[in-house]
Amino acid sequence: MIEFNNTIVVIPSRMASVRLPGKPLADVHGIPMIVHVWKRAVEANVGKVLVAAAENEIADVIRSHGGDALATDPALRSGSDRVAAALKLRDPQGNFTAVINLQGDLPTIDPLAIQRCLAGLTNETVDIATIAARIEADGDVRNPNVVKAIAPLGEGREVAYARDFVRSTGPEHDAPFWRHINVYAYRREALDRFASLPVSTREALRKLEQLRALDNDMHMAVVRVDSVPLSVGVPADLEAARAILRKKS
Repeated sequence: MIEFNNTIVVIPSRMASVRLPGKPLADVHGIPMIVHVWKRAVEANVGKVLVAAAENEIADVIRSHGGDALATDPALRSGSDRVAAALKLRDPQGNFTAVINLQGDLPTIDPLAIQRCLAGLTNETVDIATIAARIEADGDVRNPNVVKAIAPLGEGREVAYARDFVRSTGPEHDAPFWRHINVYAYRREALDRFASLPVSTREALRKLEQLRALDNDMHMAVVRVDSVPLSVGVPADLEAARAILRKKS
């Protein structure tokens, strides 16, 4: 059983973005972007929320808005590694048994999507859960920058095991296609194992971290959601996020 007092949302964040340096502290209507992400996590109301920062300046901003944050090693190779490292510092006893990894560049994410990701752990055979939304545009199907979760989801199926994650589809893949959203819910022991594993061959080839789990026989559930949050990666995305959040303010 998933209990909110045993669940924590960890938001990994770092300043060293190649395409948008300093993006966690980018101004979005007077509030740093990372604070918007933290607010979405708080609104999801699934448990504690912690920002795992690569730099003290990010942690200081979160604390100034009343949140919880700590600084982690800037050299950590991935967001998952940063989440695992933060938990070793904050919760070495393992009191939090479910962990949500919410990327720090999703300021427009629907809090319900975070809830649905966590619900993917309801099945006790699932190690990791993630979320995906149906792709409606043919251009997105063809776009290798849109990662597709290969899972037998459909109108009558809200949750399914992931079979693969691909950038390009082929004749072996059946429509409809599902756009993967980079949010994960882990059982604590699954996160610890995942963070200890070496990069897998397919992970390195496709540059998709989630393949490390499948390549090591971990069971990953994909939960269907209705909307795709904007992932802020370049200045144009930041302007789009400002426009979206302006409408909601």
